[in-house]
Amino acid sequence: QIAGAIPSQPLAEAILERAFSLPGTGIRVGLDSLVGLIPVVGDLVTAAMGAWLIWEAKNLGMSKFHLARMAGNVGFDTLVGAIPLAGDLFDLAFRSNTRNLRIIKRWLDRHHPETKLVEGEVLSRREL
Repeated sequence: QIAGAIPSQPLAEAILERAFSLPGTGIRVGLDSLVGLIPVVGDLVTAAMGAWLIWEAKNLGMSKFHLARMAGNVGFDTLVGAIPLAGDLFDLAFRSNTRNLRIIKRWLDRHHPETKLVEGEVLSRREL
């Protein structure tokens, strides 16, 4: 169950938060920031993409507390991101999917220390 869910999460976070570089700035943006530029619909789409990471965390067996924290990150990002222009700038700084992936990794380190995530693959610590 754990090995099946892990590889897609870092990839999803990378696509949502840092897939592209803004020319001349070195600032990394992802689909979350780009799709979020579309009023209302973009914010709902990015919230749905963030909800998918929460669903995957639920499938891992994470606690309701952790799931609530993750939902709070996505909800806050969606709420503030809905403000025209200011919300789009906020999306560059507050990366809810990156925060949520960090919550997942910390939970895995604590509850499944025998596994390690290496570039999207789950390896047993014995394989390292």
